[in-house]
Amino acid sequence: MGMRVAEVGVGELVKAGLSMEEAQEFERILKAAVGGARGSDPSEVWREVVARRVLSPSHPHGLHQLVFNSVYAEWDESTRGPPLYWFPSLYESQHTNLGRLMETYGPRLLGLSYKDPITSHSLFQKFSVQNLEVYWSMVLKELSVLFHRAPRCILDTTDKSKHGGTWLPGAVLNIAECCLLPVSYPRKHDNSLAVVWRDEGNDDSPVNQMTLKELREQVMLVANALDATFTKGDAIAIDMPMTVYAVIIYLAIVLAGFVVVSIADSFAAKEIATRLRVSKAKGIFTQDFIVRRGRKFPLYSRVVEAAPHKVILLPAIGKDVNVQLREQDLSWKDFLSRADHLPRPNYYSPVYQPIDAVTNILFSSGTTGDPKAIPWTQVSPIRSAADAWAQSNIQVGDVLCWPTNLGWVMGPSILYASFLTGAALALYHGSPLDRGFGKFVQDAGVSILGTVPSLVKTWKNTGCMEGLDWTKIKSFASTGETSNVDDDLWLSSRAHYKPIIECCGGTELASSYIQGSMLQPQAFGAFSTTAMTTGFVILDENGVPYPDDQPCVGEVGLFPLIMGATDWLLNADHEEIYFKGMPMYKGMHLRRHGDIIKRTVGGYFVVQGRADDTMNLGGIKVPHS
Repeated sequence: MGMRVAEVGVGELVKAGLSMEEAQEFERILKAAVGGARGSDPSEVWREVVARRVLSPSHPHGLHQLVFNSVYAEWDESTRGPPLYWFPSLYESQHTNLGRLMETYGPRLLGLSYKDPITSHSLFQKFSVQNLEVYWSMVLKELSVLFHRAPRCILDTTDKSKHGGTWLPGAVLNIAECCLLPVSYPRKHDNSLAVVWRDEGNDDSPVNQMTLKELREQVMLVANALDATFTKGDAIAIDMPMTVYAVIIYLAIVLAGFVVVSIADSFAAKEIATRLRVSKAKGIFTQDFIVRRGRKFPLYSRVVEAAPHKVILLPAIGKDVNVQLREQDLSWKDFLSRADHLPRPNYYSPVYQPIDAVTNILFSSGTTGDPKAIPWTQVSPIRSAADAWAQSNIQVGDVLCWPTNLGWVMGPSILYASFLTGAALALYHGSPLDRGFGKFVQDAGVSILGTVPSLVKTWKNTGCMEGLDWTKIKSFASTGETSNVDDDLWLSSRAHYKPIIECCGGTELASSYIQGSMLQPQAFGAFSTTAMTTGFVILDENGVPYPDDQPCVGEVGLFPLIMGATDWLLNADHEEIYFKGMPMYKGMHLRRHGDIIKRTVGGYFVVQGRADDTMNLGGIKVPHS
């Protein structure tokens, strides 16, 4: 049992890093906040401490730890669930994307049981699972998805061989075009901000900005050059840092009816070669070097070792590439000049394709054998952006930053999350581990910052972000591995305790299945809800589902009707990987995800590990040591 907040005195405050004078003043303010709380319940006390801004980002982390831990000193997780650090206000909740939707349609859809976005959140979530078509017909109108030919319906379940159903059948569109055209709702016009970026080392220069019109013209120029270089339908790889150029190339490949092959820029030649072989890629975009902390790391030579058909090479710095090219390869400058002869090189007529046309081949992080090659259709980006719209509350005018790479699912996800909602995408051309990245977050006015837990740990432990102003941030997001509570306390405190929306899903789902929410109180390192329209059960070691309201630990079984999820793989048996051996539940064949998760008291979720990392001992699954 730690020290209770009433016992925190000047001595403890000085130990946490304050001067005697600061400690005396802080003690007075803290006592006033504790006295002003509605009752003595720890969550009410903490809510008051945050509301009064007793703690600020400039206070030492030890002080934040002391106050949070002492407020919750007598909290019993086994009876009350995880301690809560963020609470939505009714006003804020009504102005979120999902809250607005609920206020508009809630009374009609849920009748008298609808109260408000906070009270009725879980009711609305359950409604969305049972009424997929109703939910998706509402949300499609909220994104800038423009159909060239409208779908016959939202979901067709007549083909019983498809566990996941057929989504938006008959629809024809180009999802890259949807990212690039101005629309009246969500409000995107030609001079809206689309991308902001900065190169490492230029930390004191103004951030670079690109409008929607400028982005569209750049993408269309590259699309014209692609047509002059490749054959329709070719798979074309991208293996480079997620720069503004990588984003332009990605959108151009999709706009012109080719297929992006996603390869992370950290891979060795052997791993690049595997991905080129599996995807049958006809070419690859890469950089001569990767520049990190002023040092140059060769990238072109690594890509060439994988023996690609054709390389289009961009310079990491300046206008010209600094390496000798193979005969069949092209510099970026020469590649773009292939569109010079056109009367309008910056105009391109998009290639419209059926909704289920493949736009992107992604790869699971396969530990043994070939990685699974996962096709993204045009439904996948819609699902991905809809998740971000509902859960992370991305709105017109937001600036989204999430250091990642187009080789991982988060790359395409944040690209579509920005451009289909009318937000701007913020890209730092350099290492996210250093202060330069944090200064970019400050200067670009980032309002939603995505992270992975190892990154947050580095920021906290090195102290490299001290003194930067991150208070424009409205929310954080985190994915990729289990979050550490103390690291999350540090991160949230940088912006006066804003929520960290945890996401857990998969490349093959194009979405998360559990998430945090702006409509529910949040706990560090925990997920507060199942994603909208997603259903799942937690299975015991005999494959029997636990009751939905019972705290438990077990393997996830997903309801199979998931918009945007795969129904085939390029190089593996989809049925065997995701469905074979999974139980039936209420007439549905459950889909495997592979996570072992814990449901806590109060209905929060914590990921415990992967089912395939466990050995079966006498019917009981235990993690490998």
